[in-house]
Amino acid sequence: MVSRVVADTNVLVSALHRPGGVPSRVVDFAFKRRVALFVSTAILEELVDVLRRPKFGWPDGRVAEALETLPVTVLDTGPAYLEVLADEPDNRVLECAVAAKADYIVTGDRHLLELGSFRGCYIVTPRALLEVVRKTR
Repeated sequence: MVSRVVADTNVLVSALHRPGGVPSRVVDFAFKRRVALFVSTAILEELVDVLRRPKFGWPDGRVAEALETLPVTVLDTGPAYLEVLADEPDNRVLECAVAAKADYIVTGDRHLLELGSFRGCYIVTPRALLEVVRKTR
């Protein structure tokens, strides 16, 4: 069975900006249909914002191309409703996991990782997710 996975913005940024790293291998697993990767419109909005920041400086065309090629299912989770963590974007990730009926949230965010799980969804690093997927082969 293919695991349902929600990707946090930091994983997607790393996958897009640094091909060949562990986060990009998570995205590769989605291309190969070893995982089903989900994001929400809120996660995508944050991704676009981050990629356009001076630190990365991606032009609009490059951002649009990257979004078109990501192997993700985009969910509209509706208005924000969770207030579990202090960082609002982290709550949007949790909402996406609920909507996706996700098995895993993959993130590098320590606040999410400290939760360990949420409503039956495990919260893991990209490296830990790779190990899980390899074992289910």
